[in-house]
Amino acid sequence: MHGFCPLASGSKGNSIYFGTKKTKILIDAGISERATRKKLEELGVDLEEIQAILITHEHTDHIRGLKMLALKKGIPVLTNSETAKAIYATLPDCPKFRLFTTGSTFTFDDIEIHPFSIQHDAVDPVGFTLRVDGIKIGFCTDLGFATTLVKSHLRECDFLYIESNHQPSMVHASARPMIYKQRVLGRSGHLSNEACAELLAEIFHPKLRHIHLAHLSGECNTPQTALDAVREKIGTEVKLSIASQDTIGERSHFA
Repeated sequence: MHGFCPLASGSKGNSIYFGTKKTKILIDAGISERATRKKLEELGVDLEEIQAILITHEHTDHIRGLKMLALKKGIPVLTNSETAKAIYATLPDCPKFRLFTTGSTFTFDDIEIHPFSIQHDAVDPVGFTLRVDGIKIGFCTDLGFATTLVKSHLRECDFLYIESNHQPSMVHASARPMIYKQRVLGRSGHLSNEACAELLAEIFHPKLRHIHLAHLSGECNTPQTALDAVREKIGTEVKLSIASQDTIGERSHFA
């Protein structure tokens, strides 16, 4: 598949397949090896074809599958040094790291990758822009606040994978403990539907082809609530879809 597809998105695990004409990688590995293999098969991709795993940060829902994928399968892990240290603290036998520097562009085969800093309660969390064949794709979840830096990197993307985690009123009304509510709603937590919509309205441009709304809360959001919030801000001129926790999402084809 020449494009990308969400394999799983949410607090139970996150992973995205990204493929070019010659390269196949994962962005995050937050689901089991078995689940990863099964979901890739739905795309016609064999797990043994995966050449690297690109990691955004060290939280469990983004690295749960690394022990098997990186240690057993020997798939290289691309991450920054601080995140590598945090992963190594819990998985000392794993994995094969290839380090990048946050803020510096690097290449992996035919993919140009730029990791940029985001606001989240991890050691050095990043979003990514990936470029291939003149196409720019932005990936940015797990951020409590869209900084000027985030906005600048997500401009002029042809495709976007962006967090629309919660509806604040649903967070306040939930039975979750106050510490959870403060974390989610804080500037190092997760992006709300409204904040996501405002970000998209600011960076929207006519050539934007497909937006995936990602990392939706299962308790404090609904797909329709997230879609409605974004549609109200940006209209109906661009394809909009939800990245699901349990099933693979819609495919974004580059051709």
